Amino acid sequence: MRPPVWLWIPAAVAILVVVVPLLGLISSVDVATLWPLLTSEASVTALLLSLRTSVIATTLCILLGAPLALLLARGRWRGQSALRALVLVPLVLPPVVGGLALLTTFGRRGLLGEHLVAAGLSISYSTTAVVLAQTFVALPFLVLSLEGAVRGLDRRQEEAAATLGAGPWRRLTRVTLPLVAPGLLSGSVLAFARALGEFGATLTFAGSAQGRTRTLPLEIYLQREVDPDAAIALSLVLVVLATVIVGSVYARTTRAAA
Repeated sequence: MRPPVWLWIPAAVAILVVVVPLLGLISSVDVATLWPLLTSEASVTALLLSLRTSVIATTLCILLGAPLALLLARGRWRGQSALRALVLVPLVLPPVVGGLALLTTFGRRGLLGEHLVAAGLSISYSTTAVVLAQTFVALPFLVLSLEGAVRGLDRRQEEAAATLGAGPWRRLTRVTLPLVAPGLLSGSVLAFARALGEFGATLTFAGSAQGRTRTLPLEIYLQREVDPDAAIALSLVLVVLATVIVGSVYARTTRAAA
């Protein structure tokens, strides 16, 4: 059934709200100076650090978030709703508050940090802190996507596998995970994109040391004060990366669902 035609009015406004600011950013780019700005040492260092830490954070989100999503979708225990709400809190938490939460937990005088420091492990204001901050804000995206995919799964194939003698591990790896692979892929890409754009929690928990904790969003923020053209050029890089990553996965999942 085709949707009512009048829906195009608010839909068009919604598209303009998103697209017009991006066009404004693109129109502000000085093409003549774009390449030198993008290939400067500070820009390349920040971009490589962002990509490296985002890949590690996304890997952690998959390893930790996939089991959690499966348990939330299939498990039944007291307090399950409260746990789901807590896991999703970083989605709505102001980034600086997330950074403070990490700092008061893993900082030198934090809840766990002082014990880690006593054991010779300092996390805050290090590259590890960047990865932890990115994982903290990106994990809910993967959990939410994968949990929704598992909940919408037709369980008859799993039940058929069980009747044929497949154990829980075999059903999980041979039936469930292949069926929810599009949801896992979508969640992973959203988590990667969120980690790549993380700013507030990283600045609060990890600081801004060039080559160690200064990711691309932090470099954009600093360049905005001294070189607005460089900040705009680097912003364009983030926009292009996010568009390519999210767009390619969205097209893939749409084709799979068709």
